Amino acid sequence: MLVTPSRRHDGALPEGCDVLLGRDAPALVRAYPSLTGSTAATPLRRLAHLARRLGIGALHAKDEGFRLGLESFKALGGSFAVARLVQGWAAAALARDVAPSELTSPEVRRIAAEHTVACATDGNHGRSVAAGARLLGCRAVIFVHPHVNAERLDAMRAFGATIEVVDGTYDDAVAACARVAAARGWDIVSDTAWPGYETVPGHVMQGYTVMIDEALATLEEQGERLTHVFVQGGVGGLAAAVAGHIQLRYGADRPRIVVVEPERANCLLQSAQAGKPVQIQAGAPTVMGMLECYQPSLLAWRVLERAADAFMDVPDEAAIATMRTLATPAGDDPAIVAGESGGAGLAGLIRAAGDPRMRADLGLDARASVLVIISEGATAPKRYAELVGRTPDAVRAST
Repeated sequence: MLVTPSRRHDGALPEGCDVLLGRDAPALVRAYPSLTGSTAATPLRRLAHLARRLGIGALHAKDEGFRLGLESFKALGGSFAVARLVQGWAAAALARDVAPSELTSPEVRRIAAEHTVACATDGNHGRSVAAGARLLGCRAVIFVHPHVNAERLDAMRAFGATIEVVDGTYDDAVAACARVAAARGWDIVSDTAWPGYETVPGHVMQGYTVMIDEALATLEEQGERLTHVFVQGGVGGLAAAVAGHIQLRYGADRPRIVVVEPERANCLLQSAQAGKPVQIQAGAPTVMGMLECYQPSLLAWRVLERAADAFMDVPDEAAIATMRTLATPAGDDPAIVAGESGGAGLAGLIRAAGDPRMRADLGLDARASVLVIISEGATAPKRYAELVGRTPDAVRAST
């Protein structure tokens, strides 16, 4: 399904977005300690053969499978939000401003050790929060639902996090996290916002601007003008960071933003249909577990209702087929390892390009230059091998 709502055309994003998501946001994020000390950009791949097959002019894939050792764009968000919290704790305890460069100092780590951060996750956000907590010296408690992959749970535990399993869905884990954290005085690091809780989710979104800034800077250097961006949905944080940054960067001369979700968890699409944020009924789990969300982040929605041009959903089989397409490319296209949710944006593009009505509605023609976000690599390697028929290492070795 494709929904192209009547967008607010005044170009005005919510108050504060110019600081949160604008041109200067990526530089602010880069001033804080990274998980590995690396500031290298993740690869931007050109998929020329696949572009010809889809009947478009150019296709670019931002490969987040190489992000900071966590193989996901989420490494940029949760860890940055933890850093901002630690900075606040230290400033209060020391009664002075604390620079980002001080956050890994013994003095600040002693202060951080007195605090606990908590979050709910489908896997990758929790891993980022846990990694940030270990880097900066605080404790992390991660709330998950029963369908979170065991490999992703082990990855969070490897960073020292305590795991709490909550019956139900991701949204049930969010509610349990909020309830327990309030009772125990923990700080929540959520990637979804609700009334009265927006500062930390805003910092999570701000962290993601590094990724889209990297991609756009490379394309600008190459003289490439994008016409479309297909980006994953979920609660909306990634999509809002991408859409908001692009609108603030390019104004009316910006590419179209298409938000892609699983058919079984399309809360953003249904919100676009309703003209307001809605919570949808949870159903059978989707293979795209990182996108299995049933209620939009309110902060993200306020950006997307103004900056997104279309919302669409894809079935599980399309996501799996896209994983396999990326793993066994044709022509000179490079092989890319994409996790279950990692290729959802590309799955949306493939579906739209193959449907005459969607193709016309979105203006996908031989002049189109499209960016897709490969949002995660094989963060669950065994599951990846089951779905693709090859191990992640075998796919990487074929490039």
